[in-house]
Amino acid sequence: MQRLYRIGQIVPSSNTTMETEIPAMLGARQLIRPERFTFHSSRMRMKHVKKEELAAMDAQSDRCAAELSDARVDVLGYACLVAIMSMGRGYHRESQARLTQVTRDNDAEAAVITSAGALVDGLKVLGAKRIALVAPYMKPLTELVVDYIEHEGIEVKVWHALEIADNLAVARHDPANLPGIVAELDLAGIDVIVLSACVQMPSLSAVAKVEAQTGKPVVTAAIATTYAMLKALNLEPIVPGAGALLSGAY
Repeated sequence: MQRLYRIGQIVPSSNTTMETEIPAMLGARQLIRPERFTFHSSRMRMKHVKKEELAAMDAQSDRCAAELSDARVDVLGYACLVAIMSMGRGYHRESQARLTQVTRDNDAEAAVITSAGALVDGLKVLGAKRIALVAPYMKPLTELVVDYIEHEGIEVKVWHALEIADNLAVARHDPANLPGIVAELDLAGIDVIVLSACVQMPSLSAVAKVEAQTGKPVVTAAIATTYAMLKALNLEPIVPGAGALLSGAY
């Protein structure tokens, strides 16, 4: 009998990518493995990617976790990397613990993943010591992301900020532009490329091309979140066409 898993996502109200890329990856996995997935979301208001709005949005995450636990989801993903990282170093651990307690208090405990924590953990799984990073954020927020990752023991040797403030515009960024952006970066000594440090910036369709172009492992926040979700469900973390982390080698 096929096991059905419910995937919950806490999503910024203006995010239109996480509910396409995560289902796309888990849908591809369904072609090679027996498990099946359904997808359920709860939204936090946010339109512009700036620190004050991100903090106000994060305050809504407890409500979202409670709503999703009403649906008895098996795993719950917090789908905004920069909201977590802008709250201070190591905050993903605090957020995960608090939101897990919300589900526990609702008698529907679920594993909680944050895209921020998933990216850090995924980079460690890949053995990354020095990375290159592409982000859509304005430079001050990108610098917060860089500091957060470096505080976790991973050097961000080179980074590129696209400086897109409107979150809807982030979702409209063409992933076909990403190989050209990476080609302009100095990748000497780089272990891993973070092609999108944002779950709103589409990138999945460019991952294989950038891996072929550079000869280096490529990961995104959405790929790392998918990996973490599968591990939390005790499922083999393998998805065809989703880069090195989900290749089955890890």
